[in-house]
Amino acid sequence: MHWIALQPGPEAQDQPDALVDTHTALAWWALQFTPLVARVDNALVLEISGSERLYGGRAALVRRIYKQKKPLDHVECAQGATSLIALGRLLSRSPQTLADDLPLSALVVARPHLPTLVRLGCTTWGQLRALPRGGLVRRFGAELVDALDRAYGAAPEVYPWVALPEVFDAPLELLASVESAPAMLFGARRLLAQLRMWLQLRQRGVLALELLWELDARRSNALHVDAHHHGGSVGQLVLRTAEPTQDMQHLQRLLAERLERVTLPAPVLHLRLRTLQTQALAGESLSLLPEDARKGDSLHQLLERLAARLGAQQVLHATLMADHRPERMQHWHPATDSPASRAENGLQSAIKSVAARARSIGPGGLNDPKSWGE
Repeated sequence: MHWIALQPGPEAQDQPDALVDTHTALAWWALQFTPLVARVDNALVLEISGSERLYGGRAALVRRIYKQKKPLDHVECAQGATSLIALGRLLSRSPQTLADDLPLSALVVARPHLPTLVRLGCTTWGQLRALPRGGLVRRFGAELVDALDRAYGAAPEVYPWVALPEVFDAPLELLASVESAPAMLFGARRLLAQLRMWLQLRQRGVLALELLWELDARRSNALHVDAHHHGGSVGQLVLRTAEPTQDMQHLQRLLAERLERVTLPAPVLHLRLRTLQTQALAGESLSLLPEDARKGDSLHQLLERLAARLGAQQVLHATLMADHRPERMQHWHPATDSPASRAENGLQSAIKSVAARARSIGPGGLNDPKSWGE
């Protein structure tokens, strides 16, 4: 087994309110390499031995984890044969130190007993391990001995592994209040990056998502108050796509077009992005021939961008209807509607058409002789 420990740099740890979101984003990023990701204190540990062949060997996988762009600018890394050795090397800032030479301060369970252990002359893992086990248990409890066994591979390492939520719902506290709606796009990009990682790991595409923002309650004149947002007024914007997508650039363009038409009654303090509808993505076979490679945006992406800029009712699509009257042979609906919505709208239109025809025939319907000539 081989473990890697990751921890946000000091810059991220200086912001306690954002630390939970930071760890979540980093944990989701790590799940692309191995399903065995766990939180330990303020760090993450990854067991990567089961994924080594997929990435061409341990060295290639470790190099990729170390060098690939992460959700944070500064992430510290260390590795070891066990999770506690990797974590100890990370905490002691000594990635090449042998386990016996690691300081006791790098063993979390030993920290409450450090003054006593130092007086006994124990400052490293090796010195602590050399003491009689029975005496350690009586003096410091079984937890310290169990941690030593797990650190040296004599006992199994069992953690509650990180699992992706069924629905993406991520908050973001802005570093500074935002006065205009288009400026919220800067923070929304970070949330979209997390959404892309969530979609890729779950192999799904998004059909509808919602961006919410919390306004400064002291300066807000919005109409409603959400108790879940500490009493601050909130606003929302819903984006829908005709086809499930993982293209964050397309969603970012749609979001930018929509935010241009939003007026904020007060500065924004927090953002929140959540999915309303997703769909499993079917596999797609692409050609190796360069002439078959698709370039530019697809048709539905172009229509969605036009609808976001001009309004959904300004970009329409015609659906043929089974009616002999020329004015009833087609039904116009927004081009960005999903196929299910188009079918439902077409059915409603047909029902209205039949009802209108029945009213025009007369009170007696088809049995009325006056309607025979029509």
